[in-house]
Formats: sequence, C-alpha cells, structure tokens
Amino acid sequence: MKAYIFPGQGSQKPGMGKEIFNEISESRDLFKKANEILNFNITELMFEGSSEDLLQTKVTQPAIFIHSVISALTSNKFKPDVCAGHSLGEFSALVASKSISFEDGLKLVSIRANAMQKACQETNGTMAAILGLEDNIVESVCNEIEGVVNPANYNCPGQLVISGEVNAVNKACELLKVRGARRALVLPVSGAFHSDLMSSAADELKKGIEKTEFKTPNFPVYQNFTASAVTNPSIIKSNLLSQLTGAVLWTQSVNKMVNDGVKEFYEVGPGNILQGLIKKIDNQVLVDKI
Repeated sequence: MKAYIFPGQGSQKPGMGKEIFNEISESRDLFKKANEILNFNITELMFEGSSEDLLQTKVTQPAIFIHSVISALTSNKFKPDVCAGHSLGEFSALVASKSISFEDGLKLVSIRANAMQKACQETNGTMAAILGLEDNIVESVCNEIEGVVNPANYNCPGQLVISGEVNAVNKACELLKVRGARRALVLPVSGAFHSDLMSSAADELKKGIEKTEFKTPNFPVYQNFTASAVTNPSIIKSNLLSQLTGAVLWTQSVNKMVNDGVKEFYEVGPGNILQGLIKKIDNQVLVDKI
C-alpha cells in the first residue's frame, strides 16, 4: 500500500510553486483561482517573496496548502491508497481525496490561518521542542505544571513539541532538562498552536466547517486527532476541528498506517520534513517524494 503525505507549517520556502506554474500548464488556472479566492496575490509572494514574507501565518498556511494540493492534482504519479497530513497538511489530504473541493479547502485554510494569527496576538503563548525523552515523561511533566502546557506534536520517537503559555512552557522545559531531556528548545513561533490557547481560532474555524460540504473521500485519510483512518464526513469534520486545540499524533498515525499495510510513503508539497520524521519512526518502509 502507498500513503501520500502532506506537510504543515514550517515547510515553506521562497520560490515555492514557481516551477510547477512554469512547467505544468493545467496548474496555472488553480494558482489564478487561489489569488481570486484569497483576494490578494499569494502566488507573487510564493514565487518572488522572501523568507520573511512567507513567515506570516495568514500567508504561510495558504501557500503550503496551494503548493501541496496543486502538486498532487497535477501529478500523474499521485496514486494513493491512503493519505495523511501533518497539522495544516490534513486539509491538503482532504482535498486530494476529494472530500472537499480545492476552493472550499483554501477558504477553510484561510479562515484557520487568520484566526490562528489573531489568537496568537491575543494570547501569550509559545512552543518548545523536547528531544531525547520518552513521550510519557513529557506528558507527566506537562501535567505537573500550573497553567496551560500540553504535548502538541508527536513528531517521531524522542521528538515531542509542547505548547502553551510562555511561563508554563519555560517551566516545563526546566523540569524536562532535569528529567533527562537532551534538549528543550523554545521555538521561534508566534503562538501556542495545538493548545487551548487556540480555542478562539477553533470557534472561527467551526463556523467555516459547518458551512462547507464534506463528501466521503475517495480513499481513507488518517487524521491527526485520532491517528486512525477515517471516511465518514461527519467524523472528518469533528476531527479537523479538534485538531486545532489537540495534539498532532503523527508518530501514532504513521505507525497505524504501517500496521494497516502501508509500505511506501510519498511526501507531496514543499520541503522534506515528513520524510525525515518517517525514517525515524520506521526505517523499514520506503520514503520518497513526488
């Protein structure tokens, strides 16, 4: 079985999508449509913008989504048995599986990005990467801390990102170093993604999801919130919303796909972050990119 996987925030890079636009004629209508939906020229920022231009959440998330989805929809190599996406990438997976349309997917991503950026401005949050500890130790320390701090991204064994209030995250980092973490590194992010500090963003996204038609996908999508294959549209919607304040169970999702028979993983979109994570989760599977 083959799984096609889509990256999340952090995979953006200057020039992203320009090669596809120049080489694949059928991609150009989709890039043009993206500009019209967003009411600004995001393709110019993608093709010609600087790293700083692409750092704003309201730009980053749509840019990665657009690149990823157009890569999938215009490739003759895209032949999945299942799909998954890391955080934001789950929206790309749902469009690629025909659960939602490109237009609706981009509108939801834009709502999500703007709402998350607003929530970051209204709350004092951050994230930190914890390296070299068992997940259960990180979870236990988070539970000991007063204030909001929780596991946010289970990226691979020995790499778990925590998220929450600045003071709580800093305190957790101190305790985790004492407990044996190789590193506890506060990340240069604008806020506490995948924590309760994103609850206002979840409220905004819920309104958009309720207005959007979700269909049964053409193939199962493994969702972050439950690390399981889903085809029921109502469950897809619920999980997509819960993901915003809940943890990204990426390690668990990859392990579940492997246990379900996936032997090949192909990353679709900018960067190669997910390929590296999968090799650390299971070094027996084939990992590549389209």
